[in-house]
Amino acid sequence: MSQRVTSRSSRTSLIRTRAAVLAAGLGASVVMGAGVAAAADTTAASGIAGAVEAQAAAQAKAAKAQAAQVKKAAEAKKAAQAAKAVKAKKAAKVAVKKKASWVDPVKTYKLSASFAQNGGMWASKHSGQDYAVPTGTPVVATHGGTVVKAGGNGAGDGPAYGNAVVIKHGNKTYSQYAHLSSVNVKVGQVVKTGQKIALSGNTGNSSGPHLHFEIRTTPNYGSAVDPVKFLRAKGVQV
Repeated sequence: MSQRVTSRSSRTSLIRTRAAVLAAGLGASVVMGAGVAAAADTTAASGIAGAVEAQAAAQAKAAKAQAAQVKKAAEAKKAAQAAKAVKAKKAAKVAVKKKASWVDPVKTYKLSASFAQNGGMWASKHSGQDYAVPTGTPVVATHGGTVVKAGGNGAGDGPAYGNAVVIKHGNKTYSQYAHLSSVNVKVGQVVKTGQKIALSGNTGNSSGPHLHFEIRTTPNYGSAVDPVKFLRAKGVQV
């Protein structure tokens, strides 16, 4: 009787032990599964964070590239504007230079007897424009050309002109400078606009120091036109 009880108790204990072991195993499996799930969640979160960072980096890189392009475009526009300004400035200088291709025969002066003016000093009406200046005032070529007359006796136009110079400018245009105290050019010499050619004086039929200036259609007396009107048409502020 006691042996049966003992045997039954042993079997019961064994069953309980196995049940405990099985329960423990099941619990461990549940715990392990929860850990794996937690690890998977962590990995997923890490992956999402990495993707967000990568996207942010890409966007930052794109923004930087765009900013560089905008800056480059702005610099190119600025350079183009600067080049345009330089070109405009050069064009303005060229325009001024062209406009100044004719100049006054003297720098500082006072206009006296004018073209076609009547008076006892001339056989007929005055043939040029007088510039009242002191003797020795530098006289310059009003435009580039070739000297065709130079010397005393009005350079061939008569003693009334005193010492004189005539320059051929082309297109049937000549300039004449008279009553000079000295002549600094020779026939055949090529002169530039503004180049000194003589000194003003009081030679010939003159009532006082001045420069007699003419614009002619030929190198000779009798072909003069209004010199002031001519120079103003060329942009000279007489």
